[in-house]
Amino acid sequence: MAARCRRRCRAERRKAFGFAGPGAETLPARGTPPDPRWASRSADLRASGTTMRSTREGGDEAEMSSNGKDPAERLAGAGADAERAFERRIGPTLGLAGQADAITAACHAMAVRFHQGGKLVVFGTGSASTDAQHVAVEFVHPVIVGKRALPAISLTTDVATVTGVAERDGLDAIFSHQIRYLAAPSDIALGICAGPDSPSVLAGLVTAKELGLLTIALASGDGGAIAASPAVDHPLLANSADPRVVKEIHVTIYHVLWELVHVFFEQPGVLAPGVVA
Repeated sequence: MAARCRRRCRAERRKAFGFAGPGAETLPARGTPPDPRWASRSADLRASGTTMRSTREGGDEAEMSSNGKDPAERLAGAGADAERAFERRIGPTLGLAGQADAITAACHAMAVRFHQGGKLVVFGTGSASTDAQHVAVEFVHPVIVGKRALPAISLTTDVATVTGVAERDGLDAIFSHQIRYLAAPSDIALGICAGPDSPSVLAGLVTAKELGLLTIALASGDGGAIAASPAVDHPLLANSADPRVVKEIHVTIYHVLWELVHVFFEQPGVLAPGVVA
């Protein structure tokens, strides 16, 4: 059955190259001199930037070359592209490592709030809105067995509330309004901004600070107005203008936040006395 299928596929390839007709369903036995029409067709393909290569079964297939390059040249080009992709990430990754003390301080402050009964309130717009949901579920439903669940909510999941507030009060108010009615002074506000600035994220952090929440921001580049705002207790930055790299660094940061919060919970005496959530 498999041999029959292979013969059929080879016949279809012959048709594709213009050799359909009597005998197209059957192929010559191995060792048979090549049909002169193939030589002519191969020359045309080479002239157009296409190469012919043999398959393991002995048949032939066309391989289109990019800009007339052979496979080895294309592979070398792909390797160079990969090298540049990694180079774009070196600086931001080293910058993240350089924020180790700042991240540790933010994690300790979060652990203290959780220890005293607070919850995490996360928000962001665009692609950061899904990061907010990701962070919330990491804390509420830990993927590592044995780690405690901690209270967290995302302000980006209630479409009715978000769109209702946006229509009545404007887009900048979508998070600040929710924080005003859903958060408590003992809570933690984590705003995520994937772009240079986000007025709605900044407004949410400002309202959170006014209410007494601990405020943490994930921003990009130099942090812009969000990092410069006195409303942000702990700005953590992805030092890149490439949105793909920013996303990768932010994901790493909030995974580290989750991990170190639990590390502090597991170390006796590092958290102030209080009611454990």
